[in-house]
Amino acid sequence: MQYLSNKNGFLGIDNKFNFKEKVVITPFGLEKTVSYGGGTKNGPKEIIKASHQVELYDEELNCEPYKKIGIKTLKPFKIHKNINKALAKMASINKSILDKKLFPMTLGGEHSITPGCILPFVKKFKNICLLHFDAHADLRNSYNGEKFSHASAIRRCLDYKNVSIISFGIRNISQSEIAFLKKNRSRINIFWAKDKSKWNLNKFKRLIKNKIVYLTFDVDGLDSSIMPATGTPEPGGLLWDETLNIIRLAAKNSNIVGADINELSPIKGFNSYNFLVAKLAYKILAYKYLY
Repeated sequence: MQYLSNKNGFLGIDNKFNFKEKVVITPFGLEKTVSYGGGTKNGPKEIIKASHQVELYDEELNCEPYKKIGIKTLKPFKIHKNINKALAKMASINKSILDKKLFPMTLGGEHSITPGCILPFVKKFKNICLLHFDAHADLRNSYNGEKFSHASAIRRCLDYKNVSIISFGIRNISQSEIAFLKKNRSRINIFWAKDKSKWNLNKFKRLIKNKIVYLTFDVDGLDSSIMPATGTPEPGGLLWDETLNIIRLAAKNSNIVGADINELSPIKGFNSYNFLVAKLAYKILAYKYLY
């Protein structure tokens, strides 16, 4: 695996700082099936650029988490135009990272990356739970004729029989997805956005307790007032503090073994949205290793 220098990688850490990595960041700007706003191919580059402005000290955790973690960033590489070959490449990368007993975090790109991202985890673990943040259920069997559409990402993950899902922030779902959901209630738990004020997070803690967890975060799960820079923004979503509270609970009660963040479509001149995603990535890693 070829890494960027510390200074050019995630967080822009001084090259003088020498550490043994525990985390590998993979920029994977796949953009093949977007159906509304485009630009996800530029997401990884802008997240990494914005991460250089993230304060390294975390006042909540009272430390500079990167010193306790060790983070390296893979050099960007060409992504195959064929989505099946692109996902096979993503799976191969994560397998290499897992084989080295490191933590993979992928920066997309569209949400269709996730079935490729999780394949090595599906093979490694007897059971795995996806902690899924999204505005959309992504349970369509296909969309616009494509089975690996971003709108089918979670459905493709559920093709693996040892995968279960806990979703937060869902507020957009089709009738066909409702039918699939009803048939698969034992594997899918949804905390609907419309019920935010009534969410029972003790139930969530019970659901996730001691589980092997892969975290997949579509940024349109966030409310469009704080995250309009995505292909399909939706009102009524998650805000910053409640998002961190869920991830914090997951980190304290389960074993998060990998993650991806996807669907950022950068808007020229509005860097705050890129910065939010960069800080979210840092928070996920900090909670993983310090809780």
